Amino acid sequence: MPRPRLSTIFVGAATSTALAPAPAASPSARAPLPPAYAVFKQRLLSGELCPGDARDLFDELLRRGGDGDGSAPVPARALNGLLAALARAPPSAACGDAPALAIELFKRMDRRACPRHSAPTIHIYNILIDCYRRVHRPDLGLAIVGRLLKNGLGPDDFSYSLIYGFVKDGEVDKAHCLFLEMMEQGVLPNILICNSIIKELCKMKEMDKAESVVQKMVDSGISPDLFTYSLIIDGLCKSKAMDKAERVLEQMVEAGTRPNSITYNSLIHGYSISGMWNESVRVFKQMSSCGVIPTVANCNSFIHALFKHGRTNEAKCIFDSMVLKGPKPDIISYSTMLHGYATATDSCLADVHNIFNLMLTKGIAPNNHVFNILINAYGSRGMIDKAMLILEDMQNKGVTPGIVTFVTVISALCRVGRLDDALHKFNHMVDIGVQPSKAVYHCLIQGCCNHGELVKAKELISEMVNKDIPPPDIKYFSSIINNLCKEGRVAEGKDIMDLMVQTGQRPNVVTFNSLMEGYCLVGNMEEAFALLDAMASIGIEPNCYIYATLVDGYCKNGRIDDALTLFRDMLHKRVKPTSVLYSIILHGLFQARRTTAAKKMFREMIESGTTVSIHTYGVVLGGLCRNNCTDEANMLLEKLFAMNVKFDIITFNIVISAMFKVGRRQEAKELFDAISTYGLVPNIQTYSMMITNLIKEESYEEADNLFISVEKSGHASDSRLLNHIVRMLLKKAEVAKASNYLSIIGENNLTLEASTISLLASLFSREGYYLHFSTKGPLKTEYCLFFDKFPTTLYQ
Repeated sequence: MPRPRLSTIFVGAATSTALAPAPAASPSARAPLPPAYAVFKQRLLSGELCPGDARDLFDELLRRGGDGDGSAPVPARALNGLLAALARAPPSAACGDAPALAIELFKRMDRRACPRHSAPTIHIYNILIDCYRRVHRPDLGLAIVGRLLKNGLGPDDFSYSLIYGFVKDGEVDKAHCLFLEMMEQGVLPNILICNSIIKELCKMKEMDKAESVVQKMVDSGISPDLFTYSLIIDGLCKSKAMDKAERVLEQMVEAGTRPNSITYNSLIHGYSISGMWNESVRVFKQMSSCGVIPTVANCNSFIHALFKHGRTNEAKCIFDSMVLKGPKPDIISYSTMLHGYATATDSCLADVHNIFNLMLTKGIAPNNHVFNILINAYGSRGMIDKAMLILEDMQNKGVTPGIVTFVTVISALCRVGRLDDALHKFNHMVDIGVQPSKAVYHCLIQGCCNHGELVKAKELISEMVNKDIPPPDIKYFSSIINNLCKEGRVAEGKDIMDLMVQTGQRPNVVTFNSLMEGYCLVGNMEEAFALLDAMASIGIEPNCYIYATLVDGYCKNGRIDDALTLFRDMLHKRVKPTSVLYSIILHGLFQARRTTAAKKMFREMIESGTTVSIHTYGVVLGGLCRNNCTDEANMLLEKLFAMNVKFDIITFNIVISAMFKVGRRQEAKELFDAISTYGLVPNIQTYSMMITNLIKEESYEEADNLFISVEKSGHASDSRLLNHIVRMLLKKAEVAKASNYLSIIGENNLTLEASTISLLASLFSREGYYLHFSTKGPLKTEYCLFFDKFPTTLYQ
């Protein structure tokens, strides 16, 4: 739809707005101004001008020269000066809204208008536009612009102040429309106006409009500056449009504008949130090579990206470089490192402790956020006493715990069943004036539910209601029931459902499904099946997901016939099975070695018109391979390739694993080699499976080469895989080869698992050789394996 022109936008408001003409200039304009002028100005500047005085004094000024007393009218320039000053005056005790008062005085001028006065100037119009902007009524300012057009004056660059009004009030679309219209009128804005519009459009993720503003600027001869380009690049990066962002960077350089650290920081962040950490590394290096010295913000952003993608060692290297060479780490740098170490999959609390000590050594005082990270790091690992010591240290250092701190502490205490201590902390929190939040109550109620204190949980829910805090909803209770049932604590899950009903909540399909999954997990299929009647009693019809849970339970408990009976009963009730349900029952049939029945079921699925998902194909392919029907599996695979079915790497993993299990090793290797031809990339599970099977068949060189390719592909060194390789090699007496992988574990500061340590200690102590471990944290080791003290052919 074409954008309306200003003349049509303004017409309604313009007809209802009238302005007083300015008093005509006269030879006596230079005469001394009347006393009312001085009084008005003095009271305005001192903040003592009240609306009543302003009206009386302004009326006196307007009467000059109009009553036949021979006095000269007050010059328009003087009146404009007073009104402009009034429009910009801050709120005071005498007058809380000076711009609104200025608008009222304009209207008084309008009522006193007479033919002998000269026409209003654009300066008067601009003052009024500014007043409307300041009282947050830019829509009325549009009427003034319309009047400018009507009188043939046309808006000038000052009229662009109206755009600021729209932007400030969040009406960016109107600001954008006005900007384009005024550009068409030939009124060119300054770069600040352009950047303000671009900034707001980028915040709203209106990147097409933001780029169109830049193009308008270029077409009109206004050169974008560094801030313009940085805004566009940042907006595109936040929208994950990294290709566009790179093109804008190229245009920026071609235009002779040099990117700064803020520009590069946007790119690093953009690639980080897009999961392209390799590109983040490239941009960071590119920044340095272009002579842009990385700022603390650049380094912090990069460290965050590295931690996010498991690159702990690289993050440490950047941080160490900051400490040694600069820029010096700030509080955000240390908190990023602390959080990264605390949440890393192979995390070590010794690293957290070391970073915190370094921070103190460098004279940086920890803030609330830093202490919260530390408390959570220890609390989440069950080290409650240590977490409590940190809380005490926090208070001793004069840092007041906030609601987040108490939520973290109370949650940790509830997880380990220390409910009395959690309630004590809750009461202490209230005593020191920290208002309890919904999150705190949720932690306490969940702790009570998980540890059987349902009476106390009910009391806490009542307390929430009395304090006008929304009580837990059905989703919250269902989550607790689901967690309990996954642990096999079904009876407790049932008690929570009863509590939920007592507090006025009605169980839904999700709640029943969680409870049903729990009964299936513990093998109590009778109770699981009985829940169908319980659902019907409160008017809930079981859907396909409920039937899928029951069918899966029967299959996993070896009751495939019951699963088939339930499946047929579901079809009889006209509940349409999904691809997920078919996958479950197909997997159950293959597991029960009922291959013929599985193939028949698969044909029925296709004939029913149900969409066959890639997961279902994976189940069928894996089932055929495990049941020695590899020829049929290969035929199906080739058929799917011919149909251009888009495979995922999980499907390849299923088929490759199944082929290894039935001894079709060469075909498994060929299928692995073919992965890249289908546009896929092996994941860590693929590599782990291949390396494991290569070691089993003693193809050590191939396994080593494949591991090297894992590292080259950008995958972070996987602690679990490395430990598994070490154990397999030690069991095959390949001590020298195992030592190579142990070195990789050490170099990457990864965790040496308990089972690996146990095997090493058992093997070497049995042979009388020395093995030394110096422990750094739970199962975190710096080890010295003296392989030079024994021959590598020890077990040969």
